[in-house]
Amino acid sequence: MASIDKELNTKFTSEQQRLMMNMVYTATWFQNKTQKFLEPFGISGPQFNILRILRGAGEWVTMNTIKTRMVDKSPHTTRLVSKLLDKELVDRHRSETDRRVVNVIITEKGMKLLARIDEAGINEINFMDNITSDEALYASEVLDKLRG
Repeated sequence: MASIDKELNTKFTSEQQRLMMNMVYTATWFQNKTQKFLEPFGISGPQFNILRILRGAGEWVTMNTIKTRMVDKSPHTTRLVSKLLDKELVDRHRSETDRRVVNVIITEKGMKLLARIDEAGINEINFMDNITSDEALYASEVLDKLRG
């Protein structure tokens, strides 16, 4: 892959501006690669994120909890969960004490789908092959520092 300067055919006014645009460009590139990987499994990146949240919780979780834990804070969480429900990957029910609260849990079918995705190597999509563990750690630390 060419440098960001060549990819966007532009010159930047500072290294900070170059880094910012590189992060935005690369984030989109990551999303596209991930979506292409997930296509054969019939789910989107945000749906995958919800399933991983539910697997990690291991119990009923409120919709609000899902929203706060999502990587991409989608305003369409209810719609995403409804699609997962249609695919029988999650179950949901309203709280008996407060009808406004909706609880969600991953089903066995959802767990099996995540296992298939894990086996196919979602964490090993080839774009990380040329990055060492030390480089990945340093990059993560810089990104954490940016969010300060």
